Amino acid sequence: MRLGILDIGSNTVHLLAADARPGGRPLATTSDRTVVRLMRYLTPEGAISEEGVQALEAAVTRAREIAVTERVETLLATATSAVREALNGEEVIARIEAALGQPLQVLTGVEEAELTFLAVRRWFGWDAGRILLLDIGGGSFEFAAGGDEVPEVAASVPLGAGRMTVQFLPEDPPGEDAVEHLRAHAIEVLAPVAEKLNALPDPDHMVGSSKAIRSLANLAGREVSGLGFDRTVLSRSSLKSWIPRLARIPAVARQELPGITPDRTFQIVAAAVVLHTAMKMLDIDELEVSPWALREGVLLRYTESLSWGGVGI
Repeated sequence: MRLGILDIGSNTVHLLAADARPGGRPLATTSDRTVVRLMRYLTPEGAISEEGVQALEAAVTRAREIAVTERVETLLATATSAVREALNGEEVIARIEAALGQPLQVLTGVEEAELTFLAVRRWFGWDAGRILLLDIGGGSFEFAAGGDEVPEVAASVPLGAGRMTVQFLPEDPPGEDAVEHLRAHAIEVLAPVAEKLNALPDPDHMVGSSKAIRSLANLAGREVSGLGFDRTVLSRSSLKSWIPRLARIPAVARQELPGITPDRTFQIVAAAVVLHTAMKMLDIDELEVSPWALREGVLLRYTESLSWGGVGI
């Protein structure tokens, strides 16, 4: 069957079309994204402005049209932190559903972490042992850890790259004082999660997923071989060395750097600061980067539900 996974996130509206079957490996056929950056449309009260809602409606309408063109049989539409936490979230969801012509599944932060963990587990395989996962979105930062497909700990904190850029790094470039303010905030927010994760047995693989982490790994990481496939790894020391440089140059110049795309250039400093802070608190020297993340997790969970006679995610 051809499935479509529509991920309405804090930064982009991303459609992934894939051929999939229960028990089979999904084969992506189309990937299309519209950059929205919802955090810039938040009002001081925490609502998404009318301009922002219209941008979402336009993006999901475009995705729906592409899904029809790609002969998608079932479209799985999900929304994450920016929509679920907005003051006018119910209205926004209703308007998105009207534009899509179908219901929208609004995931909790823990569900995001669990679904992403499922995708990462499948990518690395059972022989990978215990996995510790970090995933940075635009609005939230997810963590999960365990030795099975269902994590023993799954958590989500409001430290997404877009959210932190708006709250702590609004100037361009942000400057050292703003970076240190963000770092102190991240330490405070991450402390309870780090305590839970550090109490677990040591992981065999420490993994990062999401576009922000892949961008940072393309900039500051290196390629290694192993587990039967090549992969990118990002060291904490290399990431640390890049933060002052990223913070000193304006966003327009950052997109000229390797791996930093125009849709990430405004948020990449906040992503780097928060990720480095988490790696230090969790004693992670090096992250392996997973190409699979939330969208693949949604797809896998759905195909599994079909094989067991269930429906949905």
